[in-house]
Amino acid sequence: MSNVPDSLRYTSEHEYLKQTDDPAIVEIGITDYAQGELGDIVFVSLPNVGDTFEEGDSFGTIEAVKAVSELYSPLGGEVVEVNVELDADPAAINRDAYGEGWMVRLKMTEPADFERLMDTDAYKMHIGED
Repeated sequence: MSNVPDSLRYTSEHEYLKQTDDPAIVEIGITDYAQGELGDIVFVSLPNVGDTFEEGDSFGTIEAVKAVSELYSPLGGEVVEVNVELDADPAAINRDAYGEGWMVRLKMTEPADFERLMDTDAYKMHIGED
């Protein structure tokens, strides 16, 4: 069974969003369920600080031993920080998807959009763990 924390929002593409101290900035990564499905993560390609994305745009890729997957921006906004530690240690995503495995921090174009994403119960239903 996957770890699905109550305090986060989720997308159908298996990204999570965590609010930060700044209500306009969210931390984005892939869910525990997603990392488990991918298997051993060996490489992550992430955007640069200052890059901007519309909702649904690809913002990078994640490569596991058995697959390469696109990463999609759950909301529109500007990248304000990238987890450069993942360059040397992409397996941090497998070990701690919601902690040291975060990928980018995004300043949302429309912070209110955060609330329309899936909550814990909806995401659990999405992955069949309700």
